[in-house]
Amino acid sequence: MPFQKIQPEKLAQSVTKQIELLILRGILRPGERLPAERDLARRLGVSRPSLREALDQLTQKGLIETRTNSGVFVADVLGSAFSPALIKLFADHDEAVFDYLAFRRDFEGLAAQRAAEHGSETDLKVIDQLFKEMEAAHPKRNPADEGRLDAQFHLAILEASHNLVMLHLMHATFELLRDGVFYQRSVMFKERSNRAELLEQHRAINSAIQARDPQAAQNAITAHLTYVENALRDQQKYERNENIAKLRLDHQTAK
Repeated sequence: MPFQKIQPEKLAQSVTKQIELLILRGILRPGERLPAERDLARRLGVSRPSLREALDQLTQKGLIETRTNSGVFVADVLGSAFSPALIKLFADHDEAVFDYLAFRRDFEGLAAQRAAEHGSETDLKVIDQLFKEMEAAHPKRNPADEGRLDAQFHLAILEASHNLVMLHLMHATFELLRDGVFYQRSVMFKERSNRAELLEQHRAINSAIQARDPQAAQNAITAHLTYVENALRDQQKYERNENIAKLRLDHQTAK
């Protein structure tokens, strides 16, 4: 018969599974510091030896790392999603920017649909709160803050979709965006006209999700990322024309 005796699970295994699930679900994120050993053992209700055994297992799996004199951190599990050579290719070729935006348009449109349908009430509150923070930041005209809130808003929608593969895949690509591999997000918030348009686009996305209207949510994401694509194309065209104009001026002045 295919039955085996049930073996009681060690405390360390239970701790390992709990932390693994927190990482899998995107609750504990790459680079996040875990509480100090004494505090973490108390929160989990286990002895420090059991906790150390669990942390050793997680370290061996490559999910956490110990940094000297700093503590224990969630490992950069997303960093392996793209090889260094591919990241350099992305950074060196402009066409990757627009392929990335096309990918986001399709992918986030689906995520917005799922968020409107499957997001919990708490998920929707988080998205709404982030939009309110974007509204509050708008008069301050700080591109870095607006870019940061923009990323958090879009990631909250992905989290509300409750699809783990989508979540981690997009986390990986957002890391590249944060590092300026595709483009500097804050650049989009420097122009006054862009800032006003972007705020209204995010308002439309938020409103559709709060209304639990999947099609409107997808349409709003599509409109937003199409606007971003067109704005970046216009920016590239302007920079190209400006460089040509400077060459003409330099040549004329040298005569």
